[in-house]
Amino acid sequence: MILLPALATIMGASEVCAQAPATEAQAPSPIVASAGKIQTEERPQQHRFWDKQNDWLFAGVGAARTFDYFSTLNLRRRGGQEVLVTNDLVDNHAAFAVVEAAGTGVSIGASYLFHRYGHHKLERWTSIVHIGMATSGAVRNYSLKAYHR
Repeated sequence: MILLPALATIMGASEVCAQAPATEAQAPSPIVASAGKIQTEERPQQHRFWDKQNDWLFAGVGAARTFDYFSTLNLRRRGGQEVLVTNDLVDNHAAFAVVEAAGTGVSIGASYLFHRYGHHKLERWTSIVHIGMATSGAVRNYSLKAYHR
């Protein structure tokens, strides 16, 4: 039954009327579909952006960024050199905290854009990959050898 409205929409018809197969007990009922508004019987379940799973994922991103913040400060105290940002930025603790918080915000914003445009798997994977990379960077910072000045 969906084939006819879909075909009509592709062909450029603005409205299609088709008759559903009639049974003996009921009269035929028309199925009307406007162009571009074909309704299917199965719609994927939509979820709210701030659902429980995203709440936990965003909390995980914040925790991973916090872990990275403290591991980088520890690396600098032990005499190591930061690779991704300048040492002056890391040594300015307030500015470095803002950078870490902004990284969390950008991750949530990217997840929202994926959610808004229907890419729900990418919405979740953005946070998962961010957690993994920030945590592995923090673990690397703690596992580097101390350089004494």
